[in-house]
Amino acid sequence: MEKLDTHSEATATDAFSAHDGPPAAARSGTPWLGPMLDELDYGMLLLDANARLLHANHAARSACAGEHPLQLQGHRVRTRHREHAPLLNAALEAARRGRRRLLALGDARHPVPVAVIPLQVDGRHATLLMMGRRQICEPLSLQGFARCHALTPAELRLLEGLCAGLEPHALAQQHGVSLATVRTQIRGIRAKTGARSLRELVRQLSVLPPIVGSLRSV
Repeated sequence: MEKLDTHSEATATDAFSAHDGPPAAARSGTPWLGPMLDELDYGMLLLDANARLLHANHAARSACAGEHPLQLQGHRVRTRHREHAPLLNAALEAARRGRRRLLALGDARHPVPVAVIPLQVDGRHATLLMMGRRQICEPLSLQGFARCHALTPAELRLLEGLCAGLEPHALAQQHGVSLATVRTQIRGIRAKTGARSLRELVRQLSVLPPIVGSLRSV
């Protein structure tokens, strides 16, 4: 079994880039598997029993090309910061023993969650690295939600602020209106969506299925 060093965390001889197309397993099985996984808003990295990369969906490739604590460099999955390498190594070793781990990588003030999940199919073992969702609600999902409930453009802008974590007073300042106006708009949104509270409204938004834009840079 391949031993990971302290700098690189996964040898990836079969890395799946944006231009490579689906791996052979996906082509011979279901040709829709790769495109289906690309529609998910959760980054997913699939490693074989020897920690070689088998597949990375679009969200994972995009995240690794940005500021995510995990990176794809050449044919390797690495941690951006050297001190996180032992954490990932230990989690991968635990996955080989069938144990799941949840890692918190990145800045201690803004930890980035990564689930390390062991998989087994027909006696073969693999490990899934699943990244956290990038935002509460995708813009296209939010627009669809607004159309479904006949929300006004002003109410849609308010929802966008709520999804960004802004409080009502901050939304009032951002939109140049009074706090009373924002509260009135929130009551209107709750009436249209059936949400009994602001917390329930945010929960409705957080569980919307992601609708990912078709124009992608990575």
